[in-house]
Amino acid sequence: MVPLGFGTPLGFELLILISLIVLIVPFVLAYWVYNDAQTRGNDNAALWALVVGALTFLTFFGGILALVVYIWDRD
Repeated sequence: MVPLGFGTPLGFELLILISLIVLIVPFVLAYWVYNDAQTRGNDNAALWALVVGALTFLTFFGGILALVVYIWDRD
């Protein structure tokens, strides 16, 4: 009987690290968008943050696309 983690260096630790990144990146992007929109006086700051954070959590590329649309629309 071979243990599950045998032969995979950092198997479980790598899984935990990737999981943390997947959970932290949407919050960081949403926080940045919210702060940036607030400083620019955007009335829809919470909506932009919610859209960017949710789409980044659900589909990473959708969140990046929403972030690009926000950056394009913010001026």
